[in-house]
Amino acid sequence: MMAVTPETSERLIAPVPRITIQAFCETAEAAAAIEAAGTDRRMQKAHLKIQMGGAAAAVEAYRNAPTPNVIIIETQGPRSRPLEHLDSLAEVCDAGTRVLVIGHVNDVLLYRQFLQRGVSDYLMVPVEPLTLIASISDLFTAPGVKPVGRTVAVYGVRGGIGASTLAHNLAWTIARDQKLQTVIADLDIAFGTASLNFNQDPPQGIAEAVFAPERLDSALVERLLSKCSDNLSLLSAPASLDRTTDLSESAFDAVIEHLRAAVPCIVLDVPHQWSAWTRRVLTGADELIVVAGPDLTCLRNTKNLLGMLQNGRPNDGAPRIVLNGTGLPKRPEIGTAEFAKALEVPPAAVIPFDPGLFGTAANNGQMIAEVQPNAKATEIVAELAAAVLGRPEARRGRANLFEPLLAKLGRRKAS
Repeated sequence: MMAVTPETSERLIAPVPRITIQAFCETAEAAAAIEAAGTDRRMQKAHLKIQMGGAAAAVEAYRNAPTPNVIIIETQGPRSRPLEHLDSLAEVCDAGTRVLVIGHVNDVLLYRQFLQRGVSDYLMVPVEPLTLIASISDLFTAPGVKPVGRTVAVYGVRGGIGASTLAHNLAWTIARDQKLQTVIADLDIAFGTASLNFNQDPPQGIAEAVFAPERLDSALVERLLSKCSDNLSLLSAPASLDRTTDLSESAFDAVIEHLRAAVPCIVLDVPHQWSAWTRRVLTGADELIVVAGPDLTCLRNTKNLLGMLQNGRPNDGAPRIVLNGTGLPKRPEIGTAEFAKALEVPPAAVIPFDPGLFGTAANNGQMIAEVQPNAKATEIVAELAAAVLGRPEARRGRANLFEPLLAKLGRRKAS
């Protein structure tokens, strides 16, 4: 029996595929819990229908109708005659239909009898939305298949706030310090900067996948990636104005799905714009980093964004707020404590204003750790990368005084 545990709520749950789910409840509380699960981002593709009547209603519903991919049945115990109804349901169930039971009785013997009748899982009330979603998701994850990749979306609440720079450095740091295969995907098709910051000039990029989705498969995605280092690949943007980017809401769904199936970590560099696809990408990400500056515009925009995301991600934690470029001389700023108090969310990181470091890195096509491995900003990005993955920080001192120079020469040789 699956219980609600911290591990369940923190684990990475794969999105539920495009399936039909029908629930038959006996109590309003169970119906509300299932309805709440249906609004979660991981259930975006599934079609969910809820009705009352329990197992008896399920049997009647499918006497002359095909069964869905998943049937959820609530039973309040022996008085609901669950075993009798499950036997009747088995007679009308189509092959491949999975059955989940939500029960009110913690009885190991009853649980075993459910399993003997082919029930896929037994959940105890009260059922948390993430517990139910995890149970459904696990039904469609084949044994031995590698876990789905984690998506980390980085978004700036106004233009020029440094979100892209942070996204690129974050991906590079995850790949190096955490030794994790990572892809940095630049979603700004018209003005993306990832290829510049990584000193790459790939002939193809994400536009090939977005504008020709009928050609998209794992082989094409692999060809579109360019290698930046042993553990880091780039899915670049063409930075071309040949065509406009009035994209559909689901424009990036397929490419993100393919990336999740291929690599453990995908960092999404989301441009500062507000559209249906931008909202969909942000709402659907496993981890969300919001980059803001210490000013009133950023405070207002961040507050508005957090309010929207709270409705769209009811079962996820708050996004990680990064205050970038603090401490600019002679510029009035909103203090970090005041910023946090207004949002009721403490910043996950505060990156000081350092134009020399970031300017040099941008002009050289390098990451900040390659320019100054021991800089304060470098340490902050390393801590953020570890926190995003839930891992202890892999602290690195400079192993070699010539490390930045050697890295730069290696990039020139590769290009």
